[in-house]
Amino acid sequence: MPTKKDIGIEHREDEGRGAFFVQREGIQLAEMTYSRASDKLVIIDHTLVDDQLRGLGVARLLLDSLVSWARTTSTRVMATCPYALAQFAKDPSITDVFDGDPRT
Repeated sequence: MPTKKDIGIEHREDEGRGAFFVQREGIQLAEMTYSRASDKLVIIDHTLVDDQLRGLGVARLLLDSLVSWARTTSTRVMATCPYALAQFAKDPSITDVFDGDPRT
């Protein structure tokens, strides 16, 4: 069983779709996907973590990586993904990149 410190988050974006993800030996084990609404706005639409990584906080690591990237690139974030919306609603430390009010 991997530990949190063993988890490397990767990022890819192609043709208006992107993902922050964890993969091992070519198999994707976790992902947070987004679509680009404009040059400076993305919408998180899905988060998935494989059972072998559950309980390690991987979904939050994915979100933290996306938030860090958003800050660096001056990208705003919206979400339709229930997990991401819940995290933005309960953690004010990441709402600086959120476009709107995550509690609504």
